[in-house]
Amino acid sequence: MALLTGGTTATTSLEALKMTGAMTPANIALFAEAVKDDLDPAHPIWPGAFSQVGQLFVPNRGWLKVLPGDYVMVDATTGWPILVSANAIANGPWVHS
Repeated sequence: MALLTGGTTATTSLEALKMTGAMTPANIALFAEAVKDDLDPAHPIWPGAFSQVGQLFVPNRGWLKVLPGDYVMVDATTGWPILVSANAIANGPWVHS
């Protein structure tokens, strides 16, 4: 059995935030408001999904620690958060601004 592949059909379907000391409260709030509950049929915003201290809450799954240089992304359509490590973003097939 082989692993599956994944990707995106558009280069703009993810909104991203890079974990740095330069993150503004406004950008953190914009990102946090984009994360949604995937199990609720109404898909409401999940308040407090991301914090300046580097904690990402994946709705209905739990907390992840975001380290400096990591990227946190969210699918603009579904609100699903995605964590990509600094190493993966630097050496993998990711495109970012």
